[in-house]
Amino acid sequence: MSDTPHKLTDEFPDHRTQISHLKQVDGHFARICDEYTEINQKIHLAETDIEPTDDARMSEMRKTRMRLKDEIYGMLVRHEPEAERLA
Repeated sequence: MSDTPHKLTDEFPDHRTQISHLKQVDGHFARICDEYTEINQKIHLAETDIEPTDDARMSEMRKTRMRLKDEIYGMLVRHEPEAERLA
């Protein structure tokens, strides 16, 4: 299977270290990152017709991915000063 697009580290390349750190220290952040990865994989499988789905389900999954990505980004920018100490 091809490389899955929209991975968090590709979506937020400037936050790679911070993503890794927050996944280790913040259980909620780790959980939503796992949810994002899971739904992103499902979207990829549907888009490549490995596991086809209907348009309504695809739209629902994309909205979920967008909501999770927004929440992740919000947490990343709230913790930016902490990330500067990690660098």
